[in-house]
Amino acid sequence: MADVTPASNLDLVIFDCDGVLVDSEVISCQAHADVLTSCGYPITADQVFDRFLGRSSKQATFEVEAELGRSLPEDFNARLQDQLFRAFEQDLRAVDGIGQALDGIDVPVCVASSGSHQRMRVSLGATRLYDRLAPHIFSSSQVENGKPAPDLFLFAAAQMKARPAACVVVEDSLAGIRGALAAGMAVLGFHGGSHCRPGYADSLRAAGATLVFDDMRQLPLILSRLGEKTVPLAGFSAV
Repeated sequence: MADVTPASNLDLVIFDCDGVLVDSEVISCQAHADVLTSCGYPITADQVFDRFLGRSSKQATFEVEAELGRSLPEDFNARLQDQLFRAFEQDLRAVDGIGQALDGIDVPVCVASSGSHQRMRVSLGATRLYDRLAPHIFSSSQVENGKPAPDLFLFAAAQMKARPAACVVVEDSLAGIRGALAAGMAVLGFHGGSHCRPGYADSLRAAGATLVFDDMRQLPLILSRLGEKTVPLAGFSAV
């Protein structure tokens, strides 16, 4: 086990799931694009990435149906889930270094994802992270508004009895960063996933990330430095 780095000013670390705990975004965007295209809405995986990364499938479906002027097939969600879960079971890997990062964090952690609980059971289960993080796993299905609204992050903090201003969120999406900021939380932009293009770190900074990093093994030290600050974490800004 890695040395534990103290982070005394923190109440809670909130992890996004896809692209932060599991390296799933390339798989997910391709599956989403394939199924949408087969349903009469031609779209590429890159376009799914640009439009829907970090947002719930429900929100994406609403936008697509508004553009189509009709509903997607009744079995759309089932088809998407089947294709996605098959791909997860075959190809999904945990984000490199996440186990070491979790070993080095000495404050409570939880998950707050736009994905469904079933999706997280599959993705986190396939990467042997589910039992480590359960039962502190929260989904946008539990709140009225998904990311970029703050609802999910505030819900997670309330469930974990944490002060929002003493929470740090680890996110890879622009929607997630905006949601965390709206919740009054510090947010770290992670750009180490296989889906992150050149220049993606700059996009995370522009969205308001407190700081950005690309190696999950750096996280305990980053949290320690944030936790040493006497100002509210959400007001801390790295140079």
